[in-house]
Amino acid sequence: LDRFTCFDGRSGLPALMDTLKSRKENAPQGSYTERLFNDKKLLDAKLLEEAGELAEAESHDDVAWEAADVLYFALVKCVQAGVSLKDVEAVLDHRSKKVRRRPGNAKPNKSTGQAEKVQVPTGSTAKTETPREQVVFKRLCVLKNSELSEPERAKLCTRPAVMDTEKLMSIVPPILADVRQRGDSALLDLTAKFDRVQLQTPVMDVPPMDEIMISDDVQSAIEVAYGNIQKFHFAQLHEPLEVETCPGVRCSRFARPIEKVGLYVPGGSAILPSTALMLAVPAKVAGCLEVILATPPQADGSVSPEVLYIAAKAGIRKIVLAGGAQAIAALAYGTQSVPKVDKICGPGNAFVTMAKMLVQNDSTAQVSIDMPAGPSEVMVVADKSANAEFVAADLLSQAEHGPDSQVVLVAVALSSLQLEAIQDELVKQLKALPRAAITSVALSKSFALCVSSMEEALNFSNRYAPEHLILNVEKAASYVPSVKNAGSVFLGAFSPESCGDYASGTNHTLPTYGYARMYSGVNTATFQKQITSQELTPEGLKNIGPAVATLAAVEGLDAHRNAVIVRQKALGQSST
Repeated sequence: LDRFTCFDGRSGLPALMDTLKSRKENAPQGSYTERLFNDKKLLDAKLLEEAGELAEAESHDDVAWEAADVLYFALVKCVQAGVSLKDVEAVLDHRSKKVRRRPGNAKPNKSTGQAEKVQVPTGSTAKTETPREQVVFKRLCVLKNSELSEPERAKLCTRPAVMDTEKLMSIVPPILADVRQRGDSALLDLTAKFDRVQLQTPVMDVPPMDEIMISDDVQSAIEVAYGNIQKFHFAQLHEPLEVETCPGVRCSRFARPIEKVGLYVPGGSAILPSTALMLAVPAKVAGCLEVILATPPQADGSVSPEVLYIAAKAGIRKIVLAGGAQAIAALAYGTQSVPKVDKICGPGNAFVTMAKMLVQNDSTAQVSIDMPAGPSEVMVVADKSANAEFVAADLLSQAEHGPDSQVVLVAVALSSLQLEAIQDELVKQLKALPRAAITSVALSKSFALCVSSMEEALNFSNRYAPEHLILNVEKAASYVPSVKNAGSVFLGAFSPESCGDYASGTNHTLPTYGYARMYSGVNTATFQKQITSQELTPEGLKNIGPAVATLAAVEGLDAHRNAVIVRQKALGQSST
């Protein structure tokens, strides 16, 4: 087994059996591991739960993940019953010889699992890929950093594969080519295919603000968020930089807005006016002349009034009614009704991210992107001072974004009881969420890592490079100098990630999948380009001219050298 799950598969099943035997003997009293070996009902429930999830798994990665979980708990059962791998192999060998087989049909009362399940409230309007009537609640897989090898730690830093690159490359490029070739017709066809919405036109004009109906509470909340985001992003504007590098040589740098930008606001399982805020406000602050917003249409072909209100407030005049790779193609190449843009910003799923990267690398498109911003993620570093209720709430706040999200708990010197309290709170809060079905899938791809110190925690965090990093620890601000890689950091017990998502003022469009190692989140400069200038006086040419001529000669670029020499001669300066 070469994939991480609830166990650390170093050398296959034999090594796992040895680990389980050791855990059975040394598990702390009252710990989850001790209960697993001694509570038959708990183990049986886990076996049924994991088997049910394996039966529902469809993709290559999900089947591998769930099969690994089934094998883990099956081997726990074996260790509990004193059954060895040789005993299991003997039965398999016996079956392979077709000596005797049980009937292939399911046993009575075993055709459906009896794992812990709950009814999802029927009043919820959340769109889910998982059947809403049944949700299986999982606890986070727990790993000990001290027991992991270096390759295993590296593997933990890779995100769950949403879809393999080969499959994405078989889907996304044809969509880009179709939109590029057929324009509006392709957009309408693809929207009907993927969003199941029949449109007459792929573009709508943004109505005036006073014609957009939203509640007073929502309008007030938008105004608070808009104001804080605007204030923080205005503060990022800089005066031109001027430096005299040597006498007579004056260099400067100044910012100019990118004239045409496209903003992608995801739709799908949730309406995200917050993303419209995070993109539209800094684009307006930067002074972009033309801003186009693209978002998937709702079932009736409309756009949520909250997104419309924000667009109108930010001065956006057109909205592209499309999502996915087709929306990115329309913004990158333009269509009969969608203006081509110079830069595309905004998060999205694997298809959107791949499309953004492909159009950026297409020299004929001449378009740039903000960053590869894919499925959401959060890392919560918690020490003994952390409130279990707060920690669980923060983990769930990102897991509910989608089944391809990932959340990570880094437990700093927590006892087994403290860790168990977080796990219990996680399940308790999950049961109350309308989007429990989506959230539980994300939790199945997430984990908790036990470390002994903050130094160990931050070393792993910097390696993982999370989109959101919550330091729910004592003296949280003192650890900021040690944070090297993260999209945005949240300090202390009362700084939930949700505040950054909506109204603190920082931007929530951040690099995911470890790209925080080399990318920044969206900011005012995202919508600007930096231009440099230089001015030389005769004195300045005298001071640096000989160095320029010499270096040009070294490179064999005589025209470069001559551009300096003719000026030196005109000024009566020596060319040596």
